[in-house]
Amino acid sequence: MSQLSAVNQTGFLAGRLMSMDAYRGFVMTLMAAEILQFDHLHEAFPDSSFWAFLAHHQSHVAWAGCSLHDLIQPSFSFLVGVALPYSIASRVKQGQSFPVQLWHAFRRSLILILLGIFLRSTHSEQTRFTFEDTLTQIGLGYPFLFLIGSAPKPRTAWIALGVVLIGYWLAFIMYPASVAGFDYSTVGVATDWPEHYTGLMAHFNKNSNLAWAFDTWFLNLFPRENPFLFNGGGYATLSFIPTLGTMLLGLQAGRWLRSGMTQREILKYFLIAGATGLISGVLLHVTGICPIVKRIWTPAWVLFSGGWCFWLLAFFYGVIDVAGRRGWAFPLVVVGMNSIAIYCLVHLIDKFIITSLYTHLGHGPFLVFGTAYEQLLLGFVTLAIFYLILWWMYRRNLFIRI
Repeated sequence: MSQLSAVNQTGFLAGRLMSMDAYRGFVMTLMAAEILQFDHLHEAFPDSSFWAFLAHHQSHVAWAGCSLHDLIQPSFSFLVGVALPYSIASRVKQGQSFPVQLWHAFRRSLILILLGIFLRSTHSEQTRFTFEDTLTQIGLGYPFLFLIGSAPKPRTAWIALGVVLIGYWLAFIMYPASVAGFDYSTVGVATDWPEHYTGLMAHFNKNSNLAWAFDTWFLNLFPRENPFLFNGGGYATLSFIPTLGTMLLGLQAGRWLRSGMTQREILKYFLIAGATGLISGVLLHVTGICPIVKRIWTPAWVLFSGGWCFWLLAFFYGVIDVAGRRGWAFPLVVVGMNSIAIYCLVHLIDKFIITSLYTHLGHGPFLVFGTAYEQLLLGFVTLAIFYLILWWMYRRNLFIRI
């Protein structure tokens, strides 16, 4: 737990880049908003394009492609990279030596990994040793991010990004693709699933790729109720490697923000980088070189999602820090400055809050618009409670930092 500089007269904390806090608050709000369960309303009103649209963007796509919900994890990872140049500069100003900073990076890494495992194990009968959680993925890559970010030459980060993307792609390509007759039913994938690829992209098929093969060895080294055979969503431990690529893109964004360039120049760089990432990712996909798949964090996904991250940061930076329109972003800043707190609250006490609301208020208040909207109203009240907790912490300068 830490205390930052006092709240100024506008209600914001002084000395902060508000756009970064607001962007982080936006993605954490999207994560917490899963509790609204738009899919239930889509089921209740199957002919409604409005609820179908919201339900789609509140869930992950089956494999290739992207929804708004798919941008939560890359945005969070990207922002870790954006914040690193500020963190390093602050520690240097405090007189911390490189070994001290390196120890802090390893300590932060370990805490993130363990916290991710702990949260994934909630309500389980034993520890769930799984490493695809957002916090765990960031933790696994963070020491490498710090070392690259601390290198004296800025081009080191670009070289590292190229090595990560090309090396990860080659590693998948070199692993044998599933041959005809492969029994996908043994790895939780229907044989008639429409996203079975051929050619180079076959090396990235669900639960028959390098990352899946690695986990069938690695995850079985830990105590488990049953042997690990596959992850139902296709998620994998090795995704932390290309996730490092996403953080490196954020690192470059953070360096531009601290470069001394004018705000208009920074916006231009963000917009160009975003367009470059989006176009590159799409080209890799449509040419059959590499699919855009978030669940195994393909190199094409790094570029495509990174493009969206640059554009989202450009939006928040342009509106809040350049145009100076800040008031609307205050709720997002409250959430964004306590991102670890909201992440833990959502994973630990969401069910407790819902149960308590039913216990003390009954179902009646949430049925005023009919049963179809019960979960929606219940979700809004739960989100409001989360926000009040974070607002209370914000007003008292209480922030959870790792």
